[in-house]
Amino acid sequence: MYPTELILKSDPGKITEVEFFVKRFAKALKINENIYPNILISVTEAVNNAIIHGNQKNEDKEVRIGLLKENGTLTIQVSDQGEGFDPQNIPDPTLEENLEKLGGRGVFLIQQLTDIVSYRDNGRTVEMQFNL
Repeated sequence: MYPTELILKSDPGKITEVEFFVKRFAKALKINENIYPNILISVTEAVNNAIIHGNQKNEDKEVRIGLLKENGTLTIQVSDQGEGFDPQNIPDPTLEENLEKLGGRGVFLIQQLTDIVSYRDNGRTVEMQFNL
């Protein structure tokens, strides 16, 4: 059996637990090694965004990571307890005026590395799908 859920306090130091979680379910599900980095980076970015931007590093709030594999698709949801956001209002990090900015690449990376990405609950939940 493999883990299907991980709940973290909104402490940036907890981000290392994400790698162990992904590694465990990837091994159990025999995830292709070519897809594994995309999953790890996407989930790590989503959790990092949830901790820092969503929950504002408030350790009284949690980030939930859940996964489901069915019909050749791995679906991973990352949810926070923050105010939410509109992913359409994130500046494009590939535009010249944004190239030197330090942040703002997580949503872009997730969009590039997943097969399907969607946001629900006013942006508090990101759902990432990977074709296996």
